[in-house]
Amino acid sequence: MSSEFFDRFQTFVREAQDRICSALEAIDGRATFREDPWVRPVGGGGRTRVIADGAVFEKGGVNVSAVYGPLPDIMKERFGVTGATFAACGISLVLHPENPFVPTVHLNYRYFEVEGDAWFGGGADLTPYYLFPEDAHAFHTAHKRACDAVDPAFHPEFKRECDTYFRNTHRGEARGIGGIFYDYKRPDDRHPADRWLELARLNVDAFLASYLPICERRKTLPWTDAHRRWQEIRRGRYVEFNLLHDRGTLFGLKTDGRIESILMSLPPRVRWEYDHHPEPGTPEADLVDVLRNPVDWVS
Repeated sequence: MSSEFFDRFQTFVREAQDRICSALEAIDGRATFREDPWVRPVGGGGRTRVIADGAVFEKGGVNVSAVYGPLPDIMKERFGVTGATFAACGISLVLHPENPFVPTVHLNYRYFEVEGDAWFGGGADLTPYYLFPEDAHAFHTAHKRACDAVDPAFHPEFKRECDTYFRNTHRGEARGIGGIFYDYKRPDDRHPADRWLELARLNVDAFLASYLPICERRKTLPWTDAHRRWQEIRRGRYVEFNLLHDRGTLFGLKTDGRIESILMSLPPRVRWEYDHHPEPGTPEADLVDVLRNPVDWVS
């Protein structure tokens, strides 16, 4: 089961994957994406693309999927629906640069159908290891403009949802400096399906327009083993969020999702140090302060 609109959204995510991968290969200048097409035995499939050991990106993935078939009981319980079949498609991206001054970034836009119902979700968020306010401003401003083009009420809501969702509640700190996040958005007369598709398109453009210049500005900055150690400690926090709190990761693991695609979001090198706290007054401590107290980067 899938609709004509499902096919349109699937076309969008595949084209977005192509655009993003081409742009990232150009920024990296050395590594290229390895493509791994896969088929879901009970319906659908996708394209996993992974980049590794590049001049900029130590590890990253840009995945698309379009799956459909019988609706598992766990999905009925989670979504509160009774339909017998479903269809879902989306794009998901995570990039872990090597240089500690280049931030990790995440992006996801998706569409879900169950008999008689449909909804959208998505967002993008930035996880720096060293804070450059101009980078944070550029990333947030680009996504605000994209949201404002569809509905000026969206950005304040989606920014707040991002700050709430991407948070390691067990540590009292955010995973990164946020961005936008929305989920379970059903089309209606004011915001029909076409507008939600346009929102995703505009935000993919916003990601490219903001993140690529950040990479260009930071990718050649010199760094030390101390910078790398801090990056690996913060990557540990990233792993904690993805495995303890991220709904998409947990849902995929519980529904026989494709493990390699699900876990491609994890960084290649991480560190956990007992009771680690950065020295007060350092750039590392400044970052942690912002992670504990979300900032309005646009204004």
